[in-house]
Amino acid sequence: MKKLLALLLTLTMVVSMAACTKKEDPATNTPGSSTDSPKATATTAPTAAPKKVTLNVTTTYAGNDGNAQNYQDAVANWEKSTGNKVNDSSSTSDETFKARVLADFETGSEPDVLFFFNGVDSNAFVQAGKVVSIDEIRQSYPDYASNMKDGMLGASPVDGKNYSVPVNGYWEGMFVNKEVCKAAGVQIPDANTTWDQFLETCQKIKDAGFAPIAVSLATVPHYWFEFSIYNFLSPSTHNVLPKNTTDTQGQAWVNGINDIKMLYEKGYFPENTLTGTDDETVQLFIDNKAAFLIDGSWKVGGIEGLTTDIDNFTVTYVPGKGDRKTTDIIGGLSSGYFISKKAWEDPDKRAAAVDFITSMTSDELVSKFAQVSATALKNGPTVDESKLSSLAKDGLKYVKGATGMASAVEDQVPRECRVPVFDGMPNLVTGKNDIAEAIQSVLDLTAAQ
Repeated sequence: MKKLLALLLTLTMVVSMAACTKKEDPATNTPGSSTDSPKATATTAPTAAPKKVTLNVTTTYAGNDGNAQNYQDAVANWEKSTGNKVNDSSSTSDETFKARVLADFETGSEPDVLFFFNGVDSNAFVQAGKVVSIDEIRQSYPDYASNMKDGMLGASPVDGKNYSVPVNGYWEGMFVNKEVCKAAGVQIPDANTTWDQFLETCQKIKDAGFAPIAVSLATVPHYWFEFSIYNFLSPSTHNVLPKNTTDTQGQAWVNGINDIKMLYEKGYFPENTLTGTDDETVQLFIDNKAAFLIDGSWKVGGIEGLTTDIDNFTVTYVPGKGDRKTTDIIGGLSSGYFISKKAWEDPDKRAAAVDFITSMTSDELVSKFAQVSATALKNGPTVDESKLSSLAKDGLKYVKGATGMASAVEDQVPRECRVPVFDGMPNLVTGKNDIAEAIQSVLDLTAAQ
């Protein structure tokens, strides 16, 4: 309980300072908007005057990600100040992105620097020795990531070592389109809303001619996967992987996905949920055609960038049932910047990669990227709350009111092992494939890793 309260306090303190999320004029005096790279923590390089190089970099700062523009601005400033170039292949954080990165490592075409998940998704290239640990980097660059708390960097499940430097953490919650709720004559769900009450609300919204829930089960089913399973567990048990579909955890997975199937059968998802992309279903939410959207804290900036009426949107808790309180949320620090072994062994790219990550994880840029999420900064982010949008302020209240938190259990399952459930979600909700068999396949594949 003390650990939980300490974590929640940390998040609350972090988000209370995360005021740099509102859209800002790139020309204003903000981190990453000047013509120089942000002031970074000093990094002692053992070599002098490295050659100018082009770094191959991939991240998830793309598409509707709220920090996509911040990232592009920061890269441009780093290129200008160093004379180096970035060949950027960033794309939306989805299963396709994860598969592409893993395939690149398998074929020897991995990027020099990647912003990627530090859980089991990175196990394959960590086990293969294709990325460099922070301890090894510090043997040459003692100040590398020295502005971060080592205990919050996100150690690899493979060997407990730190390989990546995080920028901002996350929480997941339910975004709400107020106008749709008002037109349907329903109250916006809050901390006291139960699962059964939520179902009644969804039916009224559907009867009013709107899609209750914006989600692409074809491409981004994982948010509903997490919360639906969470509803049959608790903050202390959510991260325990099942051994099979008959134990307590396994039954929770089966029951949770059956709830997603029930929501589909009741018609609470958009008509294109089995074929549409995440961008398409998010647009339904923005265009006042859908009421609810489960997504991460990064979506605050994404929604700010997609609408001219940010006050029409808020974020609230995903209604719970069983041992999970509605105010128990999903959150944590799960991604960071890695340096590939291939770049590290290139004398010129080594220095550039270290400098690039040092710049991108400076206190100033992390503060700008953090939005309403967590960071590992020793000094905490520096923000101006007066610049927060109403949605960002609601994000602060969301975290402050949380009673429990668990990290996403999907992070414990390698990407390739999720296929029977994640890629197969359309077939599960339509009854073409058996839910218990699909889950057992996931568990068997994971156990065989």
